[in-house]
Amino acid sequence: MKAINDILNTIEINCQSSIRIEDELVIYFDPYDIKEAKHDANYIFITHSHWDHFNIEAIDKLRNETTTIIGPNSIIKQLPQNWSLLEVKVNQTYQLESLSFQTIPAYNLEKNFHPKEADYVGYLIKLQNITYYIPGDTDIIEENKTIKADVIFLPVGGIYTMDKIEATNLANSLNPKVAIPIHYGLAVGSLDDAIYFKEHLKKSIDCKIYY
Repeated sequence: MKAINDILNTIEINCQSSIRIEDELVIYFDPYDIKEAKHDANYIFITHSHWDHFNIEAIDKLRNETTTIIGPNSIIKQLPQNWSLLEVKVNQTYQLESLSFQTIPAYNLEKNFHPKEADYVGYLIKLQNITYYIPGDTDIIEENKTIKADVIFLPVGGIYTMDKIEATNLANSLNPKVAIPIHYGLAVGSLDDAIYFKEHLKKSIDCKIYY
């Protein structure tokens, strides 16, 4: 497996949960507030249809003629049907060229922001022998308590998702090599939440704050 610094160098976080990973393939998750039109994406994954995760203008700045956009039905039905699209369902496994992934449910337990029946998803992706967990907007749920991943991205802002304490507890339980805080600094949460997350992780877990 790659060194931790080499893994971290493949990752960029633009805003909120807008993640870019470049490791032979260029993959985006929930792109938002994209300033520069790069048109370099091989794949764009969308977790759900809320405004800070699904932005067609941002997608259009990143896609090219060969880009595949991946997401649940609530996303796919809103995109131009002449684009390359892949509709996914929860609890399924998919294989795309050198990329394989599973869809993990993403939902709230006692809040109505992200109901389970909406079939919002997170992604467990294997790329270049490294497994990444991108959760979408979710609480700690039975389906993510047993995730096995090298790199996990967890929301720390609270209200709409798990908060910094819950995210820290989940990260320490999952024990990945790297844990990265997301979903703060825009609608809810602050840099202080990300710092708390980093400072309360097990010493064996590396963390980088992108801000």
